[in-house]
Amino acid sequence: MGFSYFNPNPAGLKVGDCTVRAIAKATGKSWDEVYIGLCLQGLIMGDLPSANSVWSAYLRQQGFTRNVIPNTCPDCYTVADFCADHPRGAYVLALSSHVVCVEDGTYFDTWDSGSEIPLFYWAKEET
Repeated sequence: MGFSYFNPNPAGLKVGDCTVRAIAKATGKSWDEVYIGLCLQGLIMGDLPSANSVWSAYLRQQGFTRNVIPNTCPDCYTVADFCADHPRGAYVLALSSHVVCVEDGTYFDTWDSGSEIPLFYWAKEET
């Protein structure tokens, strides 16, 4: 549980592609496959691949459902808290200007984003 460094970006870049990295981890797909999928979804929708509406539509197609963060402490509930509350499953968390994957209670990122505040999240539907 906690933070685990994760960067599948083929060029090793760490800025601007957090949505691609998070979705790649949550879906088990390669960075390239997710990037292309998001670009195609963005083209269809006439918006950028990093737009919430675009990556949300992509996740929905991958079998994820959108969920709200409980309103018990909207300014103090962190990514680390989410991990403690979700020890099993794959999730994509939307933060104010970042996206991160949580899988089985661990958050995967290029930096320790555990103190950031999630706004909403996507959960993989169990089959």
